[in-house]
Amino acid sequence: MPSVAEPAHLEVIALEGIPEIKPGDDLAEIVLDALRATPNALPARDDDVLVVTQKVVSKAEGAIADLTTVEPRPEAVAFAKRWDRDARQVELVLRHAKRVVRMDNGVVITETAHGFVCANGGIDASNVGPDSGSIVTLLPADPDASAARIRAVVREATGIDVPVIVSDSFGRPWRFGIVDVAIGVSGLVPLDDLRGTPDHDGRVMKSTVRAVADELASAAELTLGKHSARPVAVVRGAAFRRGEGSIKEVLMPASWDLFR
Repeated sequence: MPSVAEPAHLEVIALEGIPEIKPGDDLAEIVLDALRATPNALPARDDDVLVVTQKVVSKAEGAIADLTTVEPRPEAVAFAKRWDRDARQVELVLRHAKRVVRMDNGVVITETAHGFVCANGGIDASNVGPDSGSIVTLLPADPDASAARIRAVVREATGIDVPVIVSDSFGRPWRFGIVDVAIGVSGLVPLDDLRGTPDHDGRVMKSTVRAVADELASAAELTLGKHSARPVAVVRGAAFRRGEGSIKEVLMPASWDLFR
């Protein structure tokens, strides 16, 4: 399938007025209200993509855990003591891990039930609201479905089928710092496969596959940040391919994993 053309201009609009999200809140309607309240966010356009952070999705869906109810195993206690971590959170990471990749330097690298390989299983104690210190968020059970629910509400209200990405912050091997990546998608194909197409010089590319959904998530994070209380953004003017994509498309099979 031919690649999409790169845009010459891109705009990111952080949505305003989103309150503290609680379990049971209708996040899709809250996002729609924020679209209406944010200058220039509407009318929606065909080249819009909504990026919604994992934290608010998890809170709305009740994907949270109360640390005061967690009894850590001896392994978690020993690891936490050595690296000055919360043993209860370490215990939750181990409980939710499909596979523990490595535990060292105060970090537990696991593979989640979704197939993500990430630090601490995506379990996070930051930006959890007024119960900070005792509550952590877990990853949504099905981030693609979470994105699809928001997409459906926005499409019904605006008449525009705006793709939705659920984003989260991941570290990267061999580099310091975190970037936001897509952990759920609806309405777009998350990868742009350039293999078999010529580059600018006419050389046929053999291995280049652009992680479009991850790039959109990272672009949105530049306006959302970690302390601005802005968990949703519109990325406008992006080039992407529409389709019923799934985040499973970006997961590398075990047979390709050179570090397993």
